[in-house]
Amino acid sequence: MIGLVYYLYERRLLRQVRGGMMPRHVGIILDGNRRYARERGLADPREVYGLGARKLDEVLGWCGELGIPAVTLWVFSTENLSRSPEEVSGILSTVEAKLTQLARDPQIHRRRVRVRAVGKLDQLPDSTLRAIRRAEEATGTYDAMVLTIAVAYGGREEIADAVRALLRDKAKQGEGIQEIIEGLTQEEIGRYLYAADLPDPDLIIRTSGEIRLSGFLLWQSAYSEFYFSDVHWPALRKIDFLRAVRAFQQRERRFGL
Repeated sequence: MIGLVYYLYERRLLRQVRGGMMPRHVGIILDGNRRYARERGLADPREVYGLGARKLDEVLGWCGELGIPAVTLWVFSTENLSRSPEEVSGILSTVEAKLTQLARDPQIHRRRVRVRAVGKLDQLPDSTLRAIRRAEEATGTYDAMVLTIAVAYGGREEIADAVRALLRDKAKQGEGIQEIIEGLTQEEIGRYLYAADLPDPDLIIRTSGEIRLSGFLLWQSAYSEFYFSDVHWPALRKIDFLRAVRAFQQRERRFGL
């Protein structure tokens, strides 16, 4: 009986959402893997993060169904590198396995999903980098949806990297420091962000009840709408995702005007 109620509610939500404007870009902070695992007595980091990795397939299906063209997932921050070696190894091995699976997944190729990774990739092990490159090469020509995996990512570091790259290029062009300062604009800095070709996220979702960004897409989220769900990431349901999209559609977006 409960399953039938959920099914009917999900269909109702889907009809409501399909009648509204869809976000062009959804960012998701995948939070709650460890808490979900503790509640179920799981201790092996690979098993813990494997549960979260499997949720990605469902979320991509939901986004494809709604015609959302860009999804960015924050799976591993630069701060996470300071966790125990066992946990870091468990997270990264899960990331590698997931990227390898995405490169081969018939659904990814049928949906023409382009997969890529952003962050301080030079801080990752060679095996993780190889998995990233294989996924990027296997899907690099696709254009129906862009799936961006933020790994070893920090929003402040992204902005610092963008400014460093911009200054480096200007210096190579022979510009002096005063000329660089006078010509510096937000638009120029934006062109040096990790995924500068993507539109800014319209909607950012964080799971597991934490009400903060923790540095996710700091530059790009200036006018994003935020949705915070109490549900842990591995337990996220389609109705939870549809509620987030519906909340986005119900807000009046003025972009500071």
